Amino acid sequence: MSNLVEFNETSAPGFVLLGFTERAELRLLCFFVFFTIYAVTLAGNLGVVVLIRLDLGLHTPMYFFLSHLSLLDICYSSTIIPQALWSLVVAKPGISFPGCVTQLFSFATCATTECYILAAMAYDRFVAICNPLLYSVLMSQRLCVGLVAGAYLAGVISSTIHTVAIFHLPFCRSKKIDHFFCDGPPLLALSCSDTHLSELVVSALVGFNVLSTTAFIVTSYSRVLAAVFRMRSPPASRKTFSTCASHLVSITLYYGSSLFMYLRPSSRHSLEDDKVVSMLYSVAIPMLNPLIYSLRNADMKRAMRKARGRVLSLATRGSQAPERRGGPLHG
Repeated sequence: MSNLVEFNETSAPGFVLLGFTERAELRLLCFFVFFTIYAVTLAGNLGVVVLIRLDLGLHTPMYFFLSHLSLLDICYSSTIIPQALWSLVVAKPGISFPGCVTQLFSFATCATTECYILAAMAYDRFVAICNPLLYSVLMSQRLCVGLVAGAYLAGVISSTIHTVAIFHLPFCRSKKIDHFFCDGPPLLALSCSDTHLSELVVSALVGFNVLSTTAFIVTSYSRVLAAVFRMRSPPASRKTFSTCASHLVSITLYYGSSLFMYLRPSSRHSLEDDKVVSMLYSVAIPMLNPLIYSLRNADMKRAMRKARGRVLSLATRGSQAPERRGGPLHG
């Protein structure tokens, strides 16, 4: 790969991202896969945001939270995948120290905020199903905006502590990060000092954010499921469960991979396993979320059919207009 840009590891103040492989043919394949995933992620999540914005039937708290989930997935992917694509184009791709700090901070902010957005969505479903008569009062616009603002604030505070806990350490073992982005575990592996306190801080932060929101979500959905089982109408119970199923699938994938990544003992960490798990929660899930919420949600499918009908109607009018204008001129 003579055309690849070389990186002087000894003189550069930043880091080297090793990515997935150094084999040229596999790098090309990985580039194609990552690029495709990124394109699908952007198209799917932007589509969800635009659809919710344009369809008045989706102007409800549930879809307000979903639009922010999609925005977070866009930020998630844009924080990680462009750098991963660059890493596949150049040999020994470098990322500056400030760039690495920014990437970890942005990634941690999106990850933490998403936990709390998912918890807010669980609370919304609990109120809608268990207290339907009070739904419009309990899920007021002020409360929804406050929950989203609180989620972002929690993300910024947590990621600030997370980033400081890692980057206050000296990195003198190597500048080679055996990963495709600046993540916590591979960075901690480069430090030549005692990382026990930093690992404890990061695990405590992630543990609190994940476990507290998980407990809230489990409690909310336990009561939702109890209410569903008490419903006397099977069609109503199936519709209600279908509405919640997409949320549960997204939560299971996201929380399962996050718990596996950050709450294992450091002695059981494998950098190769970390790459695969990181791919799931930082690359695959942002791509899958629009599909999960669209294919399993009747309101989203109705809005998509409605939007498609409008597009086809406009296209038909556009193709017929010249014929109507041209008739008198040629008559």
